Amino acid sequence: MKPRFVLTDYVERAMAKATYKQLGDGSYAGRIPPCKGVIAFGSSLEDCERELRSTLEEWILLGLQLGHKLPVVAGIDLNKRPEREPVESL
Repeated sequence: MKPRFVLTDYVERAMAKATYKQLGDGSYAGRIPPCKGVIAFGSSLEDCERELRSTLEEWILLGLQLGHKLPVVAGIDLNKRPEREPVESL
């Protein structure tokens, strides 16, 4: 069975919601509507997508470090705190 990584799944699902717009100078702007403030620019669509992914990854990590509430994307909720069993149960 292939391992699954929640952060990777979150990034992939969020990137699937990305929208792009070609600007007047031929460059591109991209954003991910559910993730406020995640926006990037690139000289080509591929550059914009790469920058947007990098911006999203940094936005997620900073949000987690600062305790910000992140949007639930495709049912993936990064805001849940892990549940731990007491040591005595071992």
